[in-house]
Amino acid sequence: MPSIFTRIISGEVPGRIVWRDDVCVAMVDIRPLNRGHTLVVPIVEVDRWTDLPVEVAGHCMAVAHAIGAAQQEALSPSRIGLMIAGFEVPHTHLHVVPIDHMGHLDFGSADAAADAGDLDVVADILRDALRSAGHTSVA
Repeated sequence: MPSIFTRIISGEVPGRIVWRDDVCVAMVDIRPLNRGHTLVVPIVEVDRWTDLPVEVAGHCMAVAHAIGAAQQEALSPSRIGLMIAGFEVPHTHLHVVPIDHMGHLDFGSADAAADAGDLDVVADILRDALRSAGHTSVA
């Protein structure tokens, strides 16, 4: 059975995708740890990131870097956090999270009732920041 991420990537399930290329997508997390939390997900469905081809892992990291720079520019957090945990969905994904303190990286504090309208706004803000930085893979 395909993961929820594969279903979003294929368009079967809606998602707030801000980046799409031949290797990965980036989407706003529907249960954000903090406003702007974005997931970078390889198109190939691989559970453990260490099982990804090195080229795919490296590409996902480069996209996470671009997303983080856009988050920094658009949302002005103290820092951008980056995690690969892998327990929530059996499909590799990088968490790129604008943070002001370490508590913003606590999955126990994820917003399960995030406002859909604000998630749409965040997606638009990130797309604009990515375009302004010259990226062409903006969804």
